[in-house]
Amino acid sequence: MARKALLVALSMIASPVSATQPEPPLETGAPAAAADARYCLRVAPITGSRLEAIVCETRAEWAQLEVDVDKEWAEEGVRVISSGRSDI
Repeated sequence: MARKALLVALSMIASPVSATQPEPPLETGAPAAAADARYCLRVAPITGSRLEAIVCETRAEWAQLEVDVDKEWAEEGVRVISSGRSDI
């Protein structure tokens, strides 16, 4: 019975602390970068493979493929490559 009371007391102490922790803000779109920057997104694996692919294209190239980078970035975004270096 003492263990149960201790468990209840500890859970009551811990729950207000965890409730006050702010959640990290969700990124609503892809980060701003130069026009020649390449946005790397995860894409579905090729049929017969379980390996996830990452494809890097400019915003214009993604638009030609009918992909909205800002919509896909939150779930599929990996990194932005600009001026020959990787911004992780």
